[in-house]
Amino acid sequence: MGLSQFKRVFLGQPLSNQMASEELIPKWKALAVLSSDALSSVAYATEEVLIPLAAFSVLAVGWSIPIALAICALLIIITISYRQTIDAYPSGGGAYIVAKENLGTTAGLVAGASLLIDYVLTVAVSIASGVEQLASAFPVLVEHKELCGAFIILLIALFNLRGIRESASIFALPTYLFVVSILVMIGVGAWKVFHGVGLHPVTVVDQTYAAVPLFLILRSFSSGCAALTGVEAISNGIPVFRQPSSKNAKITMLWMSGILGTLFLGITFLSHLFQVMPKADETGVSQLAHAIFGNSWLYYVVAGSTAWILFLAANTSYADFPRLSSLLAKDRYLPRQLASLGDRLVFSNGILGLSAAAIMLLFLFKGETHLLIPLYAIGVFLSFTLSQGGMVRHHLKEKKPGWMRSCFFNGLGAATTLCVLLVIAVTKFKMGAWMVILFIPLLVLVFNRIHIHYLAVGKELSLAGLAPPEKLQPFKHTVIVPISGIHRGVIDALRYSLSISSDVRACYVEIDSAATERMQVEWKRWAHEVPIVVLKSPYRSVIRPLLDYLDDVEQTAHGDVITVIIPEFVTKKWWHQVLHNQTAFVIRAALMFRRGKVVTSVRYHLRGT
Repeated sequence: MGLSQFKRVFLGQPLSNQMASEELIPKWKALAVLSSDALSSVAYATEEVLIPLAAFSVLAVGWSIPIALAICALLIIITISYRQTIDAYPSGGGAYIVAKENLGTTAGLVAGASLLIDYVLTVAVSIASGVEQLASAFPVLVEHKELCGAFIILLIALFNLRGIRESASIFALPTYLFVVSILVMIGVGAWKVFHGVGLHPVTVVDQTYAAVPLFLILRSFSSGCAALTGVEAISNGIPVFRQPSSKNAKITMLWMSGILGTLFLGITFLSHLFQVMPKADETGVSQLAHAIFGNSWLYYVVAGSTAWILFLAANTSYADFPRLSSLLAKDRYLPRQLASLGDRLVFSNGILGLSAAAIMLLFLFKGETHLLIPLYAIGVFLSFTLSQGGMVRHHLKEKKPGWMRSCFFNGLGAATTLCVLLVIAVTKFKMGAWMVILFIPLLVLVFNRIHIHYLAVGKELSLAGLAPPEKLQPFKHTVIVPISGIHRGVIDALRYSLSISSDVRACYVEIDSAATERMQVEWKRWAHEVPIVVLKSPYRSVIRPLLDYLDDVEQTAHGDVITVIIPEFVTKKWWHQVLHNQTAFVIRAALMFRRGKVVTSVRYHLRGT
């Protein structure tokens, strides 16, 4: 099977530009694609709230309820704020576009860098958490977490390379299965609490809140804010919605926020009432499902759907990371390859880059969710703040009807998320947040260096200031044909060289004097009309004598360029090629950055096996 056939089998047939409108998705599919990150975070957000509290004292876990309520209040503020963003920027782009247009290029690049980092962390955290959830039910997987995670990332990348419509169809079922299973668990758990069956839950009234340091409460709050990551994804992905895209995006955002708040509060309340405490070998959701369903099949439905949604939560990043990368690439802040659509109308290079970065993080942090979480949320809350601050500036400039109300909500969103950002940065700084805080400005610096390079290239390639010639004049060039002996491929290369220039020279690097003598005899028989130069190489190097010879020719020939024609043969099967010397490749690499050298190959295709 050839590479092209292999690609078609796994990715499907190419899609034409005219089919782009058919790739747009309805609201119920968009909820699965763009909200899986936010919805899946309820699987670990409550546990992240409990970990610092439980480490202080058992009574301290009572603070999980007011902390969860505060996080839900923040969710409402962010949702209202981002609905304003959808109205103002219906073409998508999210924080990067909003911040760049209203707060300046640097603010936009900071927002872009923050989101790119957050998307990579989303994939790593979601996959790591999903593997841990699965390992709670199947402990044999604990020792192979990194490999399992890497395999799942590659599988998700494959689905996304097939196109957004296909990936949306694949990911819709597990998303809704997770939502339904958690709602059933919350419903059954609430019924057991109300009737006093099952475990003997405590009531909130029976407990007094322990005296807990404010710093610990803030640290618990900042960890729980992981539940809000991914909320901005819908405003970034407006172009994937069917028309009217803005209206559909706003409705989907309301659905997502309502479901997210319900699930998060339900799990947090029941975890408190059923006295769920963090464990190293079992997740909080798994403990809660055990307490409510025992070892029945419903427990395995919850465990399986939770692991499934955590795996697929990475899909939110696969929807938004490539799109944001393409915007940065179009503005010449990232390599231009990231701006190109692939065969299936998706940004394939962005998908592959995201997968590679997430797998690297997974192995670097040993697949541990608790090691990755401290890095999480810094980027997303920084982008929240910049986006909402940009929206305030936007309203003040445009002053459209209702701008004061919109400005109030966006201002409230900016102030709130800024406070949360500072809390997260301070409480998690020593735990690893310093890496993200350091990496964001470094990434912005890389963006600017790439931009400077592209501007310089554009300036040098520009025809501005040049007068058009009356007639294009051909180059005067000397053709050099490096050979390693005499064969049919060399003869074809010489014939081609004589057709494009009257000044053709061959050169041969001598490694073995006896072989040189045999070559010269054959040369007189087959190509005596082309002069040949034998280059001595006492240290058996092929490249160095050739480069020195080209420099000498450049000084004496006085032409515009030197053309190097490389004769090479191509085997019938691709894997046979590795059995032969790769001298042609090495010569091309050595001459790539040498001014005034044109390098081309004349290939002789072998017919044998």
